[in-house]
Amino acid sequence: MLPRVRYLLGRLLQVAPVAFLIILANFFLLRLAPGDLADVMAGEAGAATPEFMAALRQQFGADQPVLVQLVNYYQRILSFDLGYSFRNGADVTSLIVARLPATALLVGVSLFLAVVLGVALGWLAAVTPRRWISGLVSLVTSIGFATPLFWIGLMLIVLFSIELRWLPTGGFYDRDAGYEGWDLVVDVARHMIMPVASLAIFYVTIYARLTTTAILEVQKMDYVRTAQAKGLGPRYISIVHVLRNALLPIVTVSGMQIGALISGSVVIETVFAWPGMGRLAFDAVMQRDLNLLLGILFCTSLLVIAANLVTDLVYALLDPRIELQ
Repeated sequence: MLPRVRYLLGRLLQVAPVAFLIILANFFLLRLAPGDLADVMAGEAGAATPEFMAALRQQFGADQPVLVQLVNYYQRILSFDLGYSFRNGADVTSLIVARLPATALLVGVSLFLAVVLGVALGWLAAVTPRRWISGLVSLVTSIGFATPLFWIGLMLIVLFSIELRWLPTGGFYDRDAGYEGWDLVVDVARHMIMPVASLAIFYVTIYARLTTTAILEVQKMDYVRTAQAKGLGPRYISIVHVLRNALLPIVTVSGMQIGALISGSVVIETVFAWPGMGRLAFDAVMQRDLNLLLGILFCTSLLVIAANLVTDLVYALLDPRIELQ
């Protein structure tokens, strides 16, 4: 247990310089985009005098030199203050905390289903080579891989919401119904079906193909032939010796896909009006709310770093040969 604790503490110490560089990169990349919050507010008003624009930039702190703004932002981060969103009239931290559960639920359920279904389909294709099942899995995964996320979401809305009227078109839950307890859980689950399906379908294809390739490679290993020579059952060999070792690349890719899933949630949350951080980030971009956008990018970056750390720990649990140092 001690080596794992030492490894965890060492990785946590590595987070500090990574977070520092992430803040630096996000800060300067956003400054390259044309316009700011003052330009957006002036455009909405129809016109604005130079004095009014200068007053707005002074209020937002945009009139200060860039390096001064950067130092001030680092100071706020160290004091756990992500700044103030003038557009929303609230602290950035409170806005992110309010939207984080919806995104975490969407991404978490989507990743879980993508891994489970992808591994199941990949295993099915690997254990039934040269059969119609393997060809069908390959065809389905090819179609899912080539289909854009937003198109899947729109088609699901057309089919299940407009034509069949089985599912709601969007949102997190029905506010007017006043559900409580299990009724609220069921209502949230109904609202989640299409967003989760839209986000998970693409990644199911990735995990299915990766699982198939990994299983076919593991089946050629010496320890699998040794297990067969010992007279162990095919099902035992397939699950204990083959599938367990084939899961190692799945775990690695899953940790790497957290960032991609969060990025994909921006599109899905916009299509389905899902009240998560992806929709909040989209609105922040359109409104040039740099404080809010910087906070969202910083928090999502920390989530990706944490996910990779958990991936390393799970990797070591699956493969005892790996030592955490």
